[in-house]
Amino acid sequence: MELKENQGLLVKSNNLVEASYRLTAVEQKIILTLVSVIKKEDKEFQRYRFKTSNFLALLGIQDQSKYKEIPEIAEGLMKKIITIQEGKNTLKVAWLSGVKVLNGEGIVEMEFSPYLKPYLLQLKDKFTSYKLKAVIQLKSAYSVRFYELLKQYEKIGERTFELKKLRYILAIKENEYILYSDFKKRAILKAQQELKSKTDILFDFEEIKKNKKVIGIKFIIKSNINPTDKVCTAIEGKPTTKKNKVLCESISAIKAIFKENIEALEAKTLLDAAKGNINIIKEKYVLTQNVAKIDNVVGWMIDAIKRDYQIPKNKFKVDSFNDYPQRRYDYNDLEKKLLGWDNAEEDSVG
Repeated sequence: MELKENQGLLVKSNNLVEASYRLTAVEQKIILTLVSVIKKEDKEFQRYRFKTSNFLALLGIQDQSKYKEIPEIAEGLMKKIITIQEGKNTLKVAWLSGVKVLNGEGIVEMEFSPYLKPYLLQLKDKFTSYKLKAVIQLKSAYSVRFYELLKQYEKIGERTFELKKLRYILAIKENEYILYSDFKKRAILKAQQELKSKTDILFDFEEIKKNKKVIGIKFIIKSNINPTDKVCTAIEGKPTTKKNKVLCESISAIKAIFKENIEALEAKTLLDAAKGNINIIKEKYVLTQNVAKIDNVVGWMIDAIKRDYQIPKNKFKVDSFNDYPQRRYDYNDLEKKLLGWDNAEEDSVG
């Protein structure tokens, strides 16, 4: 089975979500990408195959020289142990049972350990599910783990951990982050920032203390979907009105222009500033590549659109921006639909 970009849903048993293991962010994304291609009807694990170049694109890594590292990382996963509690019993197992590198073809094949079948296949209850795209852009390994652990309790709205238990789940050694302040800074606060800026959930937390010492943490879990995102989420795969469908297509087109991660609401603000002309947004974004430092790229872009920033031809810097892989859109067609010029097409209702 070959991996493709933008795989769908991940489904993992809660025991696996709460298991004790430590992987880098890239290692976790490899595992999660493999999980995302498992079909609900699968009774056995398949050999999952992917091109390393495509996988780098999925991870958002622009440096293609890194492709040589992917097979090494995959092979390293055969040595990474996950500890799962099964009642009174403890299972210790490597993630992968085998890795095959097709030398000269840039292809890697991987297969999960059969011990993981009860935690990934034919799940009927006690599982957590979410979309791969929710975590694929996270840079911190702790952010990925916190996302899963909190997503599991999203409907409840809160989750409490004993500090000792949380450190165990994250596989933090006794000689690491001895001071709670270090653990808080490097794990909790970093995850809090990333989840808020890049995912569909966010969290606040309260420290539980005993004799002035932190012994536990209560996480308050909240939805992080703004109104525009909700519209797009609602019609994903289920077209509603023509107006909403075109709006979401336009927002996706604008987000594809940016190397940076921008929110749907920010894309909508840019769309309004450009009066629906996505080509203007693309044109002004090219200008950002010639500016030394921009703290707020969306704010800069809005000003550039309103003031119609231009760069003299003799100062224009030629770079690799146009080589950056973007999803293809017919911007003129999208603009016509936004302005209501394409009235021949009827609304789709789902």
